[in-house]
Amino acid sequence: MRLIRFGKQGVEKPGVLDEKGIRRDLSNEFTDWNRAFFQSGGLQKLGTLDISKLPEVDSKERLGSCVSRPGKVICIGLNYSDHAAESGMAIPEEPIIFQKGANTVVGPNDDILIPRNSQKTDWEVELGIVIGKDARYLDSVEEAKEYIAGYCISHDISERAFQLEKGGQWTKGKSCDNFNPLGPFLATPDELDDVHNLRMQLWVNGVKMQDGNTKTMIFDCYYVVHYLSQFMTLEAGDVISTGTPPGVGLGMKPPIYLKAGDEVALEIEGLGRQEQKCSNA
Repeated sequence: MRLIRFGKQGVEKPGVLDEKGIRRDLSNEFTDWNRAFFQSGGLQKLGTLDISKLPEVDSKERLGSCVSRPGKVICIGLNYSDHAAESGMAIPEEPIIFQKGANTVVGPNDDILIPRNSQKTDWEVELGIVIGKDARYLDSVEEAKEYIAGYCISHDISERAFQLEKGGQWTKGKSCDNFNPLGPFLATPDELDDVHNLRMQLWVNGVKMQDGNTKTMIFDCYYVVHYLSQFMTLEAGDVISTGTPPGVGLGMKPPIYLKAGDEVALEIEGLGRQEQKCSNA
């Protein structure tokens, strides 16, 4: 299944894409793709419905983030071996963890807002994991598979000066408004042949900047979910961004950063495409 949310920002409705890619309205069946939906076994109920009989949604409707405002947005830093090499940094022995504010989560095609006083807003295409049920102290990496609702494109936008040059934690460089477009849809695990072999690409103004593959992850999706569950309860609907491949602006020589008027596009194999314009906050 491929879950979407559509409509004006703040009042999005739940829907799905059918086999032909037609948007279908599920607002008469469910309230939203949120913690309550996932935790109550909503995916199982959704799987019993005849999608073809649901009302169609106009293809011009805005797409919101593929899940409702998450309780947590957790990110894994430096999680691709080729990105670590690009950065000139050692491969971490344990996952590097930071968080983004929930205010960052927006639709896949909403504007990237360049923060006030920003000179170094950067891009990062990432594979996002959405948690399907509360996970705490999982016993094994294998068990973690049962706690994943699905996967999506997650654009982990960063302001490098705020993140790296001003001291303190990374949070202030990661949590600016609109800094985490999600979607266009949430794909349940059965939609992907191998989540650890997906091509990931990102373009800025039509120029390809990132072209990687999830197979170069250092800590794979199941390991990350198991690992995080040892330190916090992962709640249904939480989002985990699993790191980015090479090609971020910070790594260019000289570095390149986003500015108002720039256009960014992202794709992950099997997970669709995002398109964003940059504007000043």
